[in-house]
Amino acid sequence: MTDIALVTGAGGALGGEVARAMRARGSSLVLVDAPQARERLEGLAASLGGACVVLGDASTESTWAEAMPRITRELGGPPTAAALVAGTWRGGKPLHEETTDDAWRVMMGANLETVYRSLRTLLPPMVAAKRGSIVVIGSRAAVDPASSARASAYAASKAAVVALAQAVAAEVRDAGVRVNAVLPSTLDTPANRAAMPKADASRWVSLPSAAGVVAFLLSDEARDISGAALPVYGRA
Repeated sequence: MTDIALVTGAGGALGGEVARAMRARGSSLVLVDAPQARERLEGLAASLGGACVVLGDASTESTWAEAMPRITRELGGPPTAAALVAGTWRGGKPLHEETTDDAWRVMMGANLETVYRSLRTLLPPMVAAKRGSIVVIGSRAAVDPASSARASAYAASKAAVVALAQAVAAEVRDAGVRVNAVLPSTLDTPANRAAMPKADASRWVSLPSAAGVVAFLLSDEARDISGAALPVYGRA
């Protein structure tokens, strides 16, 4: 049976690499990202020989309500594997210097709400089928919040993502569904290189390495792993 692998944040550097890793394992693909990522998603889908492209906000019920019937219609069933990569980073100020709630709301929406809504949508058909695997993207900041000084909202959102994933993993374990988290340090992306031009990027986590860990956790090779929060730190 061919897996149907869904990737949120597929227009980003890590999401795109995860999609490529899952295609290499033979999965049919669903690529999810915001409407402004249309060109990147369509280019990625074409480079991978085709995929179901979903444009919308993964944190909203309406996006999933429209997407799931189309996924089932186009690919023959609901996703059996999912990498919840959608998210972002914002920092720069200590909490006591913030004058608005913007950073908090953006971090909780982009990082936590996307995972929550995705899990609410994807888990019921997996539990009913007694088959499925989901990986969420946490961060080293989730287990080492002090490393995220001046980005406390980011650390809080990622810690919540990991806690949610581990609690849900216990809920669905007996139904044959697995949920795990990976905790990257700094990823070697074009955006991070541009933001930190003097840093030694050779110490960062490469995108193929991180995507390979995600693909492994989604695969049957990892069938005995659930509820894990796996550090992927490189030498950073």
